[in-house]
Amino acid sequence: MLRIFHNTKYEFVKHWRLAAVLTIAFIVLGLVTFGITGGVKYSIDFTGGTLMQVQFKQAPDVAVVRSTLDKAGITGSEIQQYGTATEYTIRARDEKQVEAQDAGAEGISKVISSALEQQFGAGNVTVVRTEAVGPKVGSELRAGAFTAMLIASLFTLMYLAIRFDWRFGAAAVLSTAHDILLTLAFIKMFNVEVSLTVVAAILTLLGYSANDTIIIFDRVREDLKKRSKGESLAQVLDRAINETLPRSVMTHATVLASTLALLLLAGEIIRPFALVMTFGVFVATFSSIYVAGPFLIWIESKYPRTTSDSTSRAVNAGTDAAAGKGSRKAERVAAR
Repeated sequence: MLRIFHNTKYEFVKHWRLAAVLTIAFIVLGLVTFGITGGVKYSIDFTGGTLMQVQFKQAPDVAVVRSTLDKAGITGSEIQQYGTATEYTIRARDEKQVEAQDAGAEGISKVISSALEQQFGAGNVTVVRTEAVGPKVGSELRAGAFTAMLIASLFTLMYLAIRFDWRFGAAAVLSTAHDILLTLAFIKMFNVEVSLTVVAAILTLLGYSANDTIIIFDRVREDLKKRSKGESLAQVLDRAINETLPRSVMTHATVLASTLALLLLAGEIIRPFALVMTFGVFVATFSSIYVAGPFLIWIESKYPRTTSDSTSRAVNAGTDAAAGKGSRKAERVAAR
């Protein structure tokens, strides 16, 4: 069996200041981008409208395509090249235009295909796919996505509060919030279109990051019961991270290979999901080591453990048992 990073003794926690600077800089850069260019770019799923992927026999002049749509009454549409020089996507998001059509968003798709066929000739334009979402449906989907993220976060918080000491739970929740902030900044800076698949990626990342933090914290809780006298919480955290490092490396490498395969080989529809998840693998690894641990140390410094804490009782019991065992052994040696 392949064994890597076993019995390592890296000091991770001491670099928390550098990690904090990098995190804050990335979030600030994302906020600046939000302030300059506005909010994130929503897909048809959330804004309502029509999305069409069309393929031409010969590479068209984009200006001609735009003027053709304008003449047909589809103004302000977004036309982007999609893969090859003959494939394009057309997005019509104007709610007034959608409402003006008898068949709503689906009616716009018929107007677009008819106008393109008249301009370029029948058979020279092929509609590959069409997505039509009404404004009301888009608004409902946006509200549903936000509700799903909120419910997932609340259930994660409830699980952590029950599974761990509240200090561990608070640190894990703060670490997960850090991951979401960084992911939103990444989505904005790289102009990733927020669709239902991207929301799915964020929800997946939330669970993935929390799981990674929980595994490390579970080992920390075990190591607290057997820590030596004078060993600091930072040293216990370093030991726990090193003990879980082989598992973390293998898990993250496997997930990263899968997301990279989707990013490079999958189609355009799944690519935003793969892009967010690829970034999420790095963020989850980073936060479980350099964010969750320092947060736990900070919380412990503000709210130190007392003898009433179950973990402290376990630590004291383990220390007393070890001391008693050592004392009895010393008495036997002296008797001899």
